[in-house]
Amino acid sequence: MTDDCMACGLLDGTVPLPGGPLLRTGHWAVEHSVGPLGLGTLIVKPVRHVTGVDALSGPEAAELGPLLARTGAAVRAETADCEQVYVCLWSHKDRVPGHLHFVVQPARTTDIEHHGGYGPQLQLAQFQEDLLPDAAEVEEICVRLRERLARP
Repeated sequence: MTDDCMACGLLDGTVPLPGGPLLRTGHWAVEHSVGPLGLGTLIVKPVRHVTGVDALSGPEAAELGPLLARTGAAVRAETADCEQVYVCLWSHKDRVPGHLHFVVQPARTTDIEHHGGYGPQLQLAQFQEDLLPDAAEVEEICVRLRERLARP
C-alpha cells in the first residue's frame, strides 16, 4: 500500500468506497467503480500495490483469469440491457503508472445509444459527461453483486 494511491486508500478504508468491498481473494479485490463508467461497473485490482501485469507474482497471475471471468459473469447477470461486458486494463494517472486495475463494465444498449458510440468511444463519452451513478443504486446493486460473487 502507498499513501498517495487512491486504489490503496479504497482497499484500506481511508478513502470511502460506495457499496463497500464486494469480494476479496488471496490476491485480488473487487469493488464498484467510483468513476463515471456507469452503474454495475466493477474494478478488479491486486491487493498489493502493483503497476503492471509484468509485475504480478505467479499466484496473482494464476488467480486473475478465473476472477475476471467470474466478475464478468456477475456483471452480465445483474445488469439490464447489457450487450457486452468490457474488460479493460488501466494503470495510469497523470501519465504515471498507477495501481493496476481491470475495469469490468456492462455495455448497456441505453448507454451506447445515449452516447452514440461503444468501446473506447463510450468510455470517453462517459468520462466527458462525468455523471456518477446514484449512490443508493450503487449500494443496491452491490448487495446483489456481493451475493453473486460469493458463489464459487
